[in-house]
Amino acid sequence: MDKNQLQYPIGRFKGPFRITPDDRKNYIAEIAQLPAQIREAVAGLENEQLDTPYRTHGWTIRQVVHHIPDSHLNSYVRFKWALTESVPIIKAYDEKDWASLPDAANGPIAASLNLLEGLHQRWVALFNSMSDTDWSKCFVHPETNKKVPLDFNLSLYAWHGKHHLAHIVNTRDIHGW
Repeated sequence: MDKNQLQYPIGRFKGPFRITPDDRKNYIAEIAQLPAQIREAVAGLENEQLDTPYRTHGWTIRQVVHHIPDSHLNSYVRFKWALTESVPIIKAYDEKDWASLPDAANGPIAASLNLLEGLHQRWVALFNSMSDTDWSKCFVHPETNKKVPLDFNLSLYAWHGKHHLAHIVNTRDIHGW
């Protein structure tokens, strides 16, 4: 597997231009399934395996597991802001710095697996309560200064979960775990 395939095992995110209600249902289902898929992907891994990077100079599996709920929690809050405020400017965070903090770099993964499960239950409930009008609401990301519609963000986070799941699964396959 070449470096680009290791970094983007399912390809880079290419946002859809138009998202249909059926697309939304599929993205929501993918997000709903992710916690169980991540839990299954890391089942039985020992600390040494969890501390294996998925690529040279990449995060370890442990950091990936902690990153997913960190990232998805930020997105969940962004959804809440966009639903309750008029085109809010969201707060960005440095995911690399977050992944290097001791809780993510060295901490046990059980709490993050549980957090991801509870978070996704809440997130999916929020998704299922949203109207067609809600899906067109936006937030502004301060790094791009562009409006991000919630339906686009849904598609991004469906991709994001699959992207990191593939990092874990590919690492297991490469090492024969």
